[in-house]
Amino acid sequence: MPGRGSFIVVAGLGIGLSCELAAAPALDFDFYKGKVQPIFLEKRPGHTRCYVCHEESNNHFRLEKLPPGQSSWTEEQSRKNFETVSKLVNPGDPSTSRLLLHPLAPEGGGDAFHSGGRQFADKNDPDWKTIAAWVDGAKASGN
Repeated sequence: MPGRGSFIVVAGLGIGLSCELAAAPALDFDFYKGKVQPIFLEKRPGHTRCYVCHEESNNHFRLEKLPPGQSSWTEEQSRKNFETVSKLVNPGDPSTSRLLLHPLAPEGGGDAFHSGGRQFADKNDPDWKTIAAWVDGAKASGN
């Protein structure tokens, strides 16, 4: 019964694929909110803050506009930012995540062009490492 044997192989491959997809870590909102999101507001020497160019921008990295007179986002805005930023990463694989590659200098392994300059000279930058840890599944303490 060649048809039956083929089915078993296909079913086995499907199970393996499901297990592989399930292995990607979940992105932790609390870690994002407490450690990653503040990086977008940080003034880096020689650079504009990420927020300045990405506030309500028309590209994939669109951050919510800060409420008037506020220096941080509301809970609802943070959740919207989390959803947007989560689409720019490959959970478990920082080395292929657009959020980390785009602002990284080409000499450090980043994209050839970023109109906002090179926020990160290389992968040793503490903020780059923080974002990479989140993409790799880091959790906020207490989770």
